[in-house]
Amino acid sequence: MSTTEKTAIAPSAELEQLVAEADTGGRKPTGYAAALITGVAIAWSLFQIWYASPLPFVLGFGILNDTEARSIHLGLALFLAFTAYPAFRSSPRSYVPTFDWVLAVAGAFAGAYLFLFYRDLATRPGQPILIDLVTAGAGILLLLEATRRALGMPMVIVASVFILFTFAGPYMPDVLLHKGSSISKFLQHQWLTTEGVFGIALGVSTSFVFLFVLFGTLLDKAGAGNWMMQISIALLGHLRGGPAKVAVVSSALNGVVSGSSVSNVVSGGIFTIPLMKRTGLSGVKAGAIEAASSINGQIMPPVMGAAAFLMVEYVGIPYAQIVTHALLPAIASYIALLYIVHLEALKIGAKPIPREPMPAKMRLLRTGLGLSGSVVVLCLLYYGVIGVQAAFGDGSPWILGTAALLVYIGTVAYAARFPDLELDDPNTPIITLPRAWEVTRTGLDFLIPLVVLLWCLMVEEMSPGLSAFWATLTIIGIVATRRPLLALFRRQSVGVAMKAALADLMEGFAVGARNMIGIAIATATAGIIVGTVTLTGLGLMMTEVVEFISGGNVIIMLILIAVISLILGMGIPTTANYILVATLMAPVVVELGAQAGLAIPLIAVHLFVFYFGIMADITPPVGLASFAAAAISREDPIATGFQGAFYALRTALLPFIFIFNPAMLLIGVQNWADAALIIGVNIAAILIFSAATMNYFVTRSRLWESAVLLIVCFALFRPDWWLNQVHPATVEAPASELMTEVAQAPANHRLAFVVEGMTIEGDDVRKTVSLNLGEQKPTPQERLRAAGLTVVGLGGQLTISNVAFGSYAKRVGLEPGYQVVAVIQPAPGRPSTVWVYVPAFAVVGLIWWLQRRRARTAHDAAAAPELAVRHTT
Repeated sequence: MSTTEKTAIAPSAELEQLVAEADTGGRKPTGYAAALITGVAIAWSLFQIWYASPLPFVLGFGILNDTEARSIHLGLALFLAFTAYPAFRSSPRSYVPTFDWVLAVAGAFAGAYLFLFYRDLATRPGQPILIDLVTAGAGILLLLEATRRALGMPMVIVASVFILFTFAGPYMPDVLLHKGSSISKFLQHQWLTTEGVFGIALGVSTSFVFLFVLFGTLLDKAGAGNWMMQISIALLGHLRGGPAKVAVVSSALNGVVSGSSVSNVVSGGIFTIPLMKRTGLSGVKAGAIEAASSINGQIMPPVMGAAAFLMVEYVGIPYAQIVTHALLPAIASYIALLYIVHLEALKIGAKPIPREPMPAKMRLLRTGLGLSGSVVVLCLLYYGVIGVQAAFGDGSPWILGTAALLVYIGTVAYAARFPDLELDDPNTPIITLPRAWEVTRTGLDFLIPLVVLLWCLMVEEMSPGLSAFWATLTIIGIVATRRPLLALFRRQSVGVAMKAALADLMEGFAVGARNMIGIAIATATAGIIVGTVTLTGLGLMMTEVVEFISGGNVIIMLILIAVISLILGMGIPTTANYILVATLMAPVVVELGAQAGLAIPLIAVHLFVFYFGIMADITPPVGLASFAAAAISREDPIATGFQGAFYALRTALLPFIFIFNPAMLLIGVQNWADAALIIGVNIAAILIFSAATMNYFVTRSRLWESAVLLIVCFALFRPDWWLNQVHPATVEAPASELMTEVAQAPANHRLAFVVEGMTIEGDDVRKTVSLNLGEQKPTPQERLRAAGLTVVGLGGQLTISNVAFGSYAKRVGLEPGYQVVAVIQPAPGRPSTVWVYVPAFAVVGLIWWLQRRRARTAHDAAAAPELAVRHTT
């Protein structure tokens, strides 16, 4: 590829600056300053790898507790924030002013204060001295300034409002009244304990979010991002609307590499947006499709957005379970977007990109071999690893490691036989689609770190931090050795390749750390908000406020949360948005839903907040993903944002669905047949919703047809609503049957029951809760205790005697002293949901037939004049 061609597909300076301002910092100094900033960034990456590794415990050196690690994490983030992010738009980008160096050193000291003086602080708990308070005060001010630079003024305003609320308690209206706080107590609570800035959010950023970001950065540096893009092109480029479908699929794959919507748009959009425009889509629609697909990269397992890792702490379930629950909505959302793209292509009569001619039998054979070969490899991998572990026990890691090394060398040797992938210029008049295998064979080794990550997360069920460590260690090895191995097998200069590989590795460490600045600062600032909630009791107040505004109506409450998330998302990043809304509103939804007799799973509420926080990246007037896409398409960003928000309606619908139909999160699914039915029906429903909102099915829909399709969509998503009109879904069994239900329930069964009691404020309460029973135990009492609940029989009644702190039972609002008054059981004789599905699909078939006939009639009418002319001639 010529230099001119490379320039044609390279991001413009404006785009690079947009990504830098949003993700890594817009300042690019030179000389010693650049070397120091890069060195600190590399040191941060190496520190995080050390902290996540088992080496400190093996060597007995450098062992840090959570608080010390969080302190170092924030200190390094503050240093880089002041050196990488300019203070104002007019501030210099080519060098770091002296005042910023002063702020960087002061921020590093304040952030690392808990690490530097940990033992001293431990000897005077609750009794801070002057230097402690001065450092805490300066630290909060420096954190707010770093937040302004890295994240913008809105996040500072939100944090400042919560700080003001801390002191203005005695002057607030009755519903928000509290006694306030002294400055000393505020500073100690926010900076010198783990209740505020150094709380759970910063802990998650420290423990594993950094490593996932570094993993994605190094994977992209190795070339996996381009490889995934080319695979998408090879597989989908020949379809109608192919370039737009490439944008959707490549964004889903790129979500593994990039946790940022903006960088996802830019990395794929520079290629797909011009291609989409070339096939007939308008610039606004091309940019909107890229933006809509890119924001969904954060909801796509296995590596979701940073906020998803916070759910591990907030919901109290393993990350593997979160991935399981999030999988179907993410897949449904992407399939629906593919369908929307297909409908847009049909509307404009877009033609597919031509591919290499091949006999149908040969194409079918190649496809069959590819699919069957992939299944065989996956089965061999799974059962082979399981077999080695069973046969060799503790020695299996060495055997598996050796096998992985041999596979890696073999795949690189095979890739060396073919030229490296290059991006085609999307502006050239003719595009030749590559064959899928010709692309796949050049990067088979990129699958190794992904397999390691998925195996550790999903099969071994390691912690996210340890899983990310092993995956990151694997990709470090690939980045460091892939170039030299390719050079060796191609008989090129190994020395030159080793230097290039080392440069790639160091650049990956530096860029990965700079990508983390905004996330670390966001989680620390969000800690101020969380600290305010715990210091003032704001969480309990919010229950009353939301109940008053919504009137106890769950739908209104959810709409309120969605609007709050979208508004906050205009100014603060997804992670901070999730922390704020989840801290304040998620317990409220669970509590008020329980009081209304609706046992909403906690994971459903947190995914609801997560989805709408991500949606803010595309909705106008401040949707950064839309702005980035508009910069590539050279169209109006507001128009792009509105069009993207319209495409994202399917994503906005899904959270409301899985709140009322938890089966979409695969909750309560007992067997594979049930899972297959749920998956098939939900995907069909979201496709029908997309057709209705696009006003196009087989052909352009009439208004009544779109309305009927929406009703059918509702019937498929909520068949229980229709059945509830003729038969109740559940019945209340006596509380005495609780232990029998617990003993007989299968593994991971969710048991719903009704409790009554008195709240801490003295109000009587009755609510329905749903508790995950987990694995079976020898006795029902042990099984309940494993879920955090202890129940005793007193006077013929079942009373909750203890709720374990931090347990799932505590998170769903159970308290000691509550009485179990009923157990919720399925109602006998309830009709099957098939009785709703069959007529719903029959109606869809009828509309399909009507539109098919109408389209054929229109086609024949259009063709009649041409046939008449030919006949005359």
